[in-house]
Amino acid sequence: MNGDQPSPCGQFNGFGSEMLCKKREDYLEWPEYFMAVAFLSAQRSKDPNSQVGACIVNSENKIVGIGYNGMPNGCSDDLLPWTRTAQSKLDTKYPYVCHAELNAIMNKNSADVKGCSMYVALFPCNECAKLIIQAGIKEVIFMSDKYHDSPEMTAARRLFDLAGIIYRKFKPKCNKIIIDFDSINGRPSQKPL
Repeated sequence: MNGDQPSPCGQFNGFGSEMLCKKREDYLEWPEYFMAVAFLSAQRSKDPNSQVGACIVNSENKIVGIGYNGMPNGCSDDLLPWTRTAQSKLDTKYPYVCHAELNAIMNKNSADVKGCSMYVALFPCNECAKLIIQAGIKEVIFMSDKYHDSPEMTAARRLFDLAGIIYRKFKPKCNKIIIDFDSINGRPSQKPL
């Protein structure tokens, strides 16, 4: 380009040459990225009431496991119930569904998940807390704690406290992240809404 035309950044360096562009400022930071992966994974869930996802991350900010809530492998989700209430507990989803945390641990792509952090949409229940502890995960970052006062969540917090697991509520910098598949054909931008 010559000095008379603006660069893609629209700036000149004073000598008629274009200046280098600066990096984007509106990129996703690691915590938002990992929680977004958990939420995106949740979109795979067929549960009509609760879609939960989990993302396990190591100390190098590498994803080592993801999961979402669903029926066990080989068990038809058309033949098992999805309801929350029924006369018999066996006619509800609860005895059958694998939680996102379990699936993320089972789907790990590393030898183990010791020392890792787990990003999860919903605070883990007591059964998942036991799995998290046994797997060696050191920190749980959750988005919602809507069942805080239930016996399962109270037991989970007690177990985490006894095992020294850090758990904290996620505070996003932006409330929405939009995935626009057409953005690759234009200039993508991820501005907080």
